[in-house]
Amino acid sequence: MNGLKHLKKHKKFIYLISPNKILLKNFYKTLENLFKTKKISFFQLRLKNEKKNKLIKIAKKIKKITKKYDVKFIVNDNPYIANKVNADGCHIGQKDFDTKKARKILKNKILGVTCHNSISLSRKAIKNGADYIALGAFFESKTKKVKYFTNFHTLRTVKKFSKTDVVAIGGINLHNYKKVLLNKANFLAISSYIWKNKTLNPEEALNKLK
Repeated sequence: MNGLKHLKKHKKFIYLISPNKILLKNFYKTLENLFKTKKISFFQLRLKNEKKNKLIKIAKKIKKITKKYDVKFIVNDNPYIANKVNADGCHIGQKDFDTKKARKILKNKILGVTCHNSISLSRKAIKNGADYIALGAFFESKTKKVKYFTNFHTLRTVKKFSKTDVVAIGGINLHNYKKVLLNKANFLAISSYIWKNKTLNPEEALNKLK
């Protein structure tokens, strides 16, 4: 019963990450349709290889859409760009940016930090001002090659010592997402399941997650 209650709390449990490249002709319209489902709390723009000027242009377009649908807009890697486009926050990896420095740049904006499978990195990120931490990968991922795997024991341990939100990452899809929620993840980072699904379009794939 506790597990079912936990699931009911998570009507907006999706932390949607952009595809590595924006290739869909109707990407912005598709994004708007996904936001209309009211299942998405965060959208992270993650375009590692995009030129700065084009990235800023894309980010400004997306910001308008996220604002319309009350979705928090997060820019990956770069707090300076997050500020420039007035995003709601920034997500950094362990090698991208120093957490304390990012916190200072972002001021009151949202700061998320990848902590892989490490309880000590989680403690450090929380201490240094992270608003949420990301743990994973929980499963094999199609988005990027997995260097670090974690497990539900680590997730539950972090939830015991901190009230900071945890975003679960790595290979989350229709077949495993409920298990991750039942183990107390606050949000599920999803990318490949939406953008690289071979049988369902993005809207159909998202609507399967209930």
